[in-house]
Amino acid sequence: MVQLCANGARDAGDGAVVPLSPEALADSVAEAAAAGATDVHVHPKTPCGRDTLSPRVLAATLEAVRARVPDTVPVGVTTGAWAEPDPAARVARIRAWTVLPDHASVNWHEPGAEETAAALLERGVGVEAGVWSGTDGAARFLRSPLGPRVLRVLAEVTDTDPATARDTARTLLSALGPAHGRPVLLHGEDAGAWPVLRLAGHLNLPTRVGLEDTLLMPDGRRAQSNAELVRAGLEEWRAGRRVGR
Repeated sequence: MVQLCANGARDAGDGAVVPLSPEALADSVAEAAAAGATDVHVHPKTPCGRDTLSPRVLAATLEAVRARVPDTVPVGVTTGAWAEPDPAARVARIRAWTVLPDHASVNWHEPGAEETAAALLERGVGVEAGVWSGTDGAARFLRSPLGPRVLRVLAEVTDTDPATARDTARTLLSALGPAHGRPVLLHGEDAGAWPVLRLAGHLNLPTRVGLEDTLLMPDGRRAQSNAELVRAGLEEWRAGRRVGR
């Protein structure tokens, strides 16, 4: 599986190539799915470009994206604390959603992670357990009674140094251990994105790529689209699989 992470918490300051509106996201996701992305993770945005869990905005985003991609491509969203800092308000937002995503990511080191995951599961939404390096997320997740019920674990390497990101990734995977028997998707960010993606290929793990994780191609050029990143990501994952980089 190669998941597309279409926009993340980025905004207009990161360039016009980053899709922010429902229509721009739908166009970008459709192109990336045609390029080989098999799953989608998006951050619905307010008109001013801020991440939100608003039922109205989430519905408009999901409807626009789903109108452009095959039914076989699941579409997920963020529940990051920056989109709604108050845990109780975050749960209330989820309970008010009128259109449901296929899955939603929950960062396990954030306050209210257990309650957020429980609210999603109650509504039949798959939970991606976001476990970040450099946090106590792995320990918290391994103690969680909800761990066996998540869809997958997103092992996120926050080390952006390309010289050390792979070692940080291995340390994170070791900390996760059996991860409650759930599938693990490994990915990095910014300058660490491509080394970690190649490691995912070497380890035969699912991964993700897109403008949320990196604005640059493997050769350092500015990416022109999510589709371009997905095509390169598939090539780099296969290269890692072949030569073990």
